[in-house]
Amino acid sequence: MSQANIAGREQATSGSGLAAVQRANRGRLLRPLLMIGGVAAVLLGALFLWLFSGGSVSTDDSYVDAAKVSLSTDVPGEVEQIFVHDNEHVTAGQPLFAIGQDQYQIALERAQAQVAQAVEGIEGAKRSYQQAVAQINEAKVQVAKDQDDLARYESVVAKGGATQADTDHARFALQADQQRLAELEQAAGLQLTKLQGDPDIKPGDTPEVKQANAALRDAQRDLDHSVVKAPFSGTVTDVEQLQPGMFLPAGTAAFGLVSDQDVFITAQPKEDQLTWVRPGQRVSISVDTYPGQSWKGEVESVSPAAGSEFAILPAQNSSGNWVKVVQRIPVRIKILSGPADLPLAAGMSTEISIHTDHERHLTDLF
Repeated sequence: MSQANIAGREQATSGSGLAAVQRANRGRLLRPLLMIGGVAAVLLGALFLWLFSGGSVSTDDSYVDAAKVSLSTDVPGEVEQIFVHDNEHVTAGQPLFAIGQDQYQIALERAQAQVAQAVEGIEGAKRSYQQAVAQINEAKVQVAKDQDDLARYESVVAKGGATQADTDHARFALQADQQRLAELEQAAGLQLTKLQGDPDIKPGDTPEVKQANAALRDAQRDLDHSVVKAPFSGTVTDVEQLQPGMFLPAGTAAFGLVSDQDVFITAQPKEDQLTWVRPGQRVSISVDTYPGQSWKGEVESVSPAAGSEFAILPAQNSSGNWVKVVQRIPVRIKILSGPADLPLAAGMSTEISIHTDHERHLTDLF
């Protein structure tokens, strides 16, 4: 190998070594810069996210809820007819099922007869009182005549114008007629008592007729309630558990009804998420059943008590082994709008975001 080739190779080797050294120096300078810059970028990103994420509160612990009731009747009886089927939509006031009505119809007719009897009794008391008054007037005239006769006999008996027997007879007649007058007045008083002291009282104003009318209304109510009607529109559920021929005691649940009008969202956010939540704030709602669809709502109310307050076995915070647990506060959300062709069923899982419009500041960190 020539000396020129050896010199060229040594020069090339020395040049590449210098470049490697330079690259290593640049790497040692860039590494701390990249590490510090990366950490700074993460911190700035986290700070930016914290500053601009305080305007909403989100939770997936939320579900579709609706007004619902276990339908029952307050009068006992044997189920006679069922007018609906399972999962059928019904309107408010629509008959759902009926129990046997014969016994309640008989009770109604008996109550109607009692009302008529009570009215007739009052009318009879009024006639008896009027008759007694007429007899009292006649008796008063007779007593006055007896008093005149006795006075006339007593004035002439000493002169021989009348015998002592005639005078005694007149006295006895007066006493008998006075006794009859007292009896008539007593009988009239009894009839007047039935009439509440008013001889012209209307039968409907007397206690007897009022009591009979109350029994009549009670019998009519029992008859009406033997047919159970929907208190609101919605969908009936578990209808098959009720069958004709079953005896249904009063107050026993027959089947359920879920409203299609009073539908809302019940959310259970953590207590530290409710700092800026207020009724009337906007809410974005998504339902797991319908991906990609959204509903709009607003905060209707915030429960005054945590869910644990209604637990059968509440936490014993006074015990020595007490552990603090973040509480959940129920929030009711009113649904304002959404896809009309997508039905919401009670119990569906949802995710909600409450727009509190709260702004965070750097001073909140200190």
